[in-house]
Amino acid sequence: MAFETLAWKEPAVADETAALVLLDQTRLPREVVFLECRDVETVADSIERLVVRGAPAIGVAAAYGVALGARLAVSEEPQLFRQSIDQTIERLARTRPTAVNLFWALGQMRQLLDESPAADNESLCDLLLTAAHRICAQDNEICRRLGQHGAALLSDGDKVLTHCNAGGLATAGYGTALGVIYAAAEADKKLKVFADETRPLLQGSRLTAWELMQNGIDVTLICDNMAASVMRSERLDCVIVGADRIASNGDVANKIGTYGVAVLARQHDIPFYVAAPMSTIDMELSSGEQIPIEERAAEEVSFGFDCQTAPHGVDVYNPAFDVTPHELVSAIVTEFGIARPPFNDILRTWADAALASEPVNG
Repeated sequence: MAFETLAWKEPAVADETAALVLLDQTRLPREVVFLECRDVETVADSIERLVVRGAPAIGVAAAYGVALGARLAVSEEPQLFRQSIDQTIERLARTRPTAVNLFWALGQMRQLLDESPAADNESLCDLLLTAAHRICAQDNEICRRLGQHGAALLSDGDKVLTHCNAGGLATAGYGTALGVIYAAAEADKKLKVFADETRPLLQGSRLTAWELMQNGIDVTLICDNMAASVMRSERLDCVIVGADRIASNGDVANKIGTYGVAVLARQHDIPFYVAAPMSTIDMELSSGEQIPIEERAAEEVSFGFDCQTAPHGVDVYNPAFDVTPHELVSAIVTEFGIARPPFNDILRTWADAALASEPVNG
């Protein structure tokens, strides 16, 4: 990748604290700026403000946030130290309700805390940081395996539509939906990507187009309401999107507008693929109706990017995600392979395999 989404920074001098360094995605594409988070509230605020976004990246950032919080509380009495880590986990869990990777990563950190009752403060800090490093490295490895599986769905010369950003910016560095595209490119397949702008915050325009250009991928930006016309005129070969949570039946929560793209893809007989790691699949939910959908501030729609685009006082409905029913999903790509409908049994098998292979202590 031509950039780094996030990184852990050890103190450079004795009186300095460690930091989680984030590529500030609210500033792209105008400028490339890195934010150093030196306390838990800055990490939480960065997740809420979309400085870091994308389900896998949110999970990684949260894991590092726990490690950072532990470092800052290391001098406290042991019981208060552990209570402080619990409070850190609770604060980070309140940041984004839809992205299940957040709760998966925090669950990993809490499990380590619970299974290390005899560890002193310094040792527990080391264990938590090692676990965060593992979650980060694991995300990169998983995304690359996922990409290699998904690349088999693409042929040289294919035209692909994607919605929102599910690339290196949304993960620890490689991507899910865009990871499939990168893996295909690494296999010398020439692709043409169409990126929806993804209103209201323009992640497709600001982030996906920027990221693909940084990595030498042929990309054309289109307005969201051009998708149907482009599907017909360009004879697209497939749609590939990421996900923030997938229910056990294959219903998919992703950035708002994804459901509409899936409906259009079905109308034009275009395969609709979803790429996500197993940590995004919530086997406790039987359908997408149970997925909590985050509703964000009205100002993102009525006053976005410092420009008033709606009359004062108008009611605004601003859900960040929608749910695409599994009937519209042609395949789900994970690090274990390509799942075709019906999804329940294969996703259950893969979830059990993923759980069995997860080390808690790194």
